[in-house]
Amino acid sequence: MNLAYEQEDSLQTDLLPKASAANIERILRNLNHFNSTPEFGTTRVLFTEPEVAARNYIKQEMQQLGLSIREDAAGNIFGTYEGTEPVLAPIWTGSHIDTVLNAGMFDGMSGVVAGLESIRLLEEAQLRPRRSIVVVVYTSEEPTRFGLGCLGSRALAGKLGAEEAKKLKDKDGKSLYEVLQSLDFPVDHFDEVPVRRGDVKAAVELHIDQTGELEREGKTLGIVRTICAPSVYDFKVTGRQSHAGGTSMARRRDALMASAEMALAAEELTKASLGPDDYATATVGRMNVIPGAVNVIPGEVDFSLDVRDASFAHKKELTQKILGKFEEIAAKRQVKLTGKEYNDDHPMPCSEEIQAKLTAAAEELGIPYMKTISGAFHDSMLVGEFAPVGMLFVPSRDGISHSPQEWTDFEDIAAGTDVLARALYALADE
Repeated sequence: MNLAYEQEDSLQTDLLPKASAANIERILRNLNHFNSTPEFGTTRVLFTEPEVAARNYIKQEMQQLGLSIREDAAGNIFGTYEGTEPVLAPIWTGSHIDTVLNAGMFDGMSGVVAGLESIRLLEEAQLRPRRSIVVVVYTSEEPTRFGLGCLGSRALAGKLGAEEAKKLKDKDGKSLYEVLQSLDFPVDHFDEVPVRRGDVKAAVELHIDQTGELEREGKTLGIVRTICAPSVYDFKVTGRQSHAGGTSMARRRDALMASAEMALAAEELTKASLGPDDYATATVGRMNVIPGAVNVIPGEVDFSLDVRDASFAHKKELTQKILGKFEEIAAKRQVKLTGKEYNDDHPMPCSEEIQAKLTAAAEELGIPYMKTISGAFHDSMLVGEFAPVGMLFVPSRDGISHSPQEWTDFEDIAAGTDVLARALYALADE
């Protein structure tokens, strides 16, 4: 891009008004009314009554902005601000509005609201870029209902089709396909959901920081370099159930103690083995002990393992070390170990061009920022399979997320929106 073009870009975005923290707060608080646990945090599970009502509310906000709205077979919502040359590949922005159980009101929702506010700013300034800008609400980024996250973006990336949707079941045995069908989504057109590379020029997602790093460093914005990706496993350890008093320590085949040693081994190996970006995590987040009685040595334990890294190669290497150690522990303790891999996603590097656009906008506005890594995965990780992606973080108090204590100042979301709107316009007018 030449200097003259950059100057013209800057003059155009100078016309943009500042984002309204009050308007952002209004939409977020209205969204928070659609909540099945108002007495304790925010719970909005995919395609439950509160989540469907929240979808309808967001579509109303899109309509008020004059956006054209469509939904695909996977339930993704697209609100389009049409450009002057709508045949060109569009720019996407957005996030999700579903939550984990007893969450907060900012995770995901902030990115959707920032997208809507960005369009309002462009409309108010009467700025219409060449390319269309699309605000996307991705279906179920959280794995709360069907045990798999990023359902909508996974479908857009061609990694979740009709057959997979029929196999994904909730706790009541209903498949994702059946639920989509019951809500009149066009499931017969699942093959039309995937997006081809080149059909979207770029996608930028604003999200809250889930590490507390921005707050600790005193920065208002985080420009993401890489999105870490998870490998998720379920393991079953089978030992020998027996009497707590009648079985000596030497004769035990305790499934819980073997599982506990495995969990500690995963932690130790991960701490000792950092990737190129010095970021790797391993988490045993669920453990089910059978029979779970005070005077019985557990005969069976089910537990989960989540391994993440900014490098796919390093994640594979670390995971193999962990799995090898698990087998070693099982043999030593004379228990049986079986496991199942649920997903093995690739980390997604963010586009250098988008990072540069976000950096330029932050510097133009004098907003303090830093480069960072996302340890959490987001829809952008899957969108990056078919389009260049970027992410922008705003601070979350103490880095708390997925909790009723989750809090982000509306003024910080507004500052992030100011940067987002300028970057979206710069990308869309190319």
